[in-house]
Amino acid sequence: MKLDTINWKILSCLQQNARQSNTEIARIVGVTSPAVAERIRKMEDAGVIEGYHAKVSHIETDHQLKAIITLRAFMGRLKPFLQTVTSFNEVVNCYRITGNENIVMEVVLKNQKHLEQFIDQLITYGETRTHIVLSNVIENNPIIKKVNY
Repeated sequence: MKLDTINWKILSCLQQNARQSNTEIARIVGVTSPAVAERIRKMEDAGVIEGYHAKVSHIETDHQLKAIITLRAFMGRLKPFLQTVTSFNEVVNCYRITGNENIVMEVVLKNQKHLEQFIDQLITYGETRTHIVLSNVIENNPIIKKVNY
């Protein structure tokens, strides 16, 4: 799907606040509310808009630690890990990557003891490295149209 300037403006509005009404977006973008609704539907159908999500505070849900954990899988253990990782409630994002490590996970944990128990589960699959997140410098930065590459 080709994204024109109006679609990019709509995407910008939705990335800032996906709960904005079509009327509010229409006012900002300069088209009618039905036109906004139709464009959003087309972008959803084309897979440009993949979904809408609530941003939940890990601190307020009693998860005091956020960490980035990398995993370098042992020979023959990557496939079993990929089948199992979806069952780990601690994992909020998991990426299969290139390089020395195979996996990067963003996890939320209740405390250090929970972290230790979680790492004990992971070490059967490979070597781990854990990085405790101190703060978010950039989070959910919007995707914007780049004019020149």
